[in-house]
Amino acid sequence: MSESVRTGSGELERRYRRLLWAYPSAYRRDRGAELVGTYLDLASEGRRRPSLADAADLVGGGLRERLRAAGTAGLLSGVRLAAVLAFPTATALAAGWSVLESHPPAPEFQVRTFGPFASLGVVAWAAWLVAAVTHALAPARHARSLIGLAVLLTALVVPAAALTGAPRPPLSVLVPQLALGLLALALPDRLPLWVRLAPAAVAALAAALAVRWLAPKGDYVSYHSSGLELLAPVGGALLIVALALALALALRRDARGAWALLVLLTPAGLLSVRKLAEQFIGQNPYWSALAGTAVAVTLLGPALLLFALAARRGRPLPQRAVGCCPTCGASR
Repeated sequence: MSESVRTGSGELERRYRRLLWAYPSAYRRDRGAELVGTYLDLASEGRRRPSLADAADLVGGGLRERLRAAGTAGLLSGVRLAAVLAFPTATALAAGWSVLESHPPAPEFQVRTFGPFASLGVVAWAAWLVAAVTHALAPARHARSLIGLAVLLTALVVPAAALTGAPRPPLSVLVPQLALGLLALALPDRLPLWVRLAPAAVAALAAALAVRWLAPKGDYVSYHSSGLELLAPVGGALLIVALALALALALRRDARGAWALLVLLTPAGLLSVRKLAEQFIGQNPYWSALAGTAVAVTLLGPALLLFALAARRGRPLPQRAVGCCPTCGASR
């Protein structure tokens, strides 16, 4: 073996070992050498640094191991399950809003529009629909990239509208969409075909319903006049599905559904901000009341999740059998 090959191999090993920081110290002592050796055996000749996929795999595995050590190994699985529910919800909303965007107010109403569309939001909604189709047809990593783009475009709607003077959807529409999108970034890599098709199928159904509900002929429809009424029912439906799934999984002693339900409380609550504000403050709440309710929901959801994590911490965990794979835990 040449000196350059030995040097490259040693450098690659050092870089892999640096990535082991993500694992608990006890795990690094017991399994670190074996784990690094596995990656070195699989690395192509001449490679000097870990690939992005290897780095992400190592760091992700380390974080999972830390959660397992803390007694919360099911949280990541719950987040992935929540992502599977959040993405179709986001695409359904995007499809409905796209129908609304395609029916701008008539000129006699003297309301500003964004060209042939109602507002700048049409750009973000189109990105969500492209992500839904990509999720059905392409590998998950491509879908996640487009979901990230859709999240970015949704976030940019507000500053873009401020800079251009163009109309935009209200924050009560954009903020829940961002929450759902950030959660959708945790979609698993491997899903059954029917689950991959679900976001596009749900979006198509939502568009068909929106044609009847949001865009009747001759009427002036807008986010404020028609769209906001749909947010709370969507949030309620999301929680009902999550609760049913949590109960079904609990019968099999599987906690993923409970974690998913806790994670989904925040986006579902943000979808229901107006209804929640009306319950506590009364009809037609002011903007400050809506903002305060949104902040309370945003804080309460993570607080409940942290409380569940604290309650779970310290419970005895089943020990892995000797001879299990250090990465996935499968028997060898």
